Amino acid sequence: MTIVNIHEAKTHLSRLLNRAVSGEEIVIARAGRGIVRLVPLQGDQLPRTPGMDAGKVRISDDFDSPLPEELLREFES
Repeated sequence: MTIVNIHEAKTHLSRLLNRAVSGEEIVIARAGRGIVRLVPLQGDQLPRTPGMDAGKVRISDDFDSPLPEELLREFES
């Protein structure tokens, strides 16, 4: 197990991720006390299935029409 402080973790995140994926357990600490463990995910991730929400979302035909002038003024003030 390797313990690193938050500043070091931010500076070397990519390296720490690679080490964690390789199986090393990384603990990120604040003021010398561990607050989180960086470990690889276990098990297979299910692949995304495109189109699973087909028919569940409706977008109005005029969703990209210009906004009314009075509403635009509200955003600008």
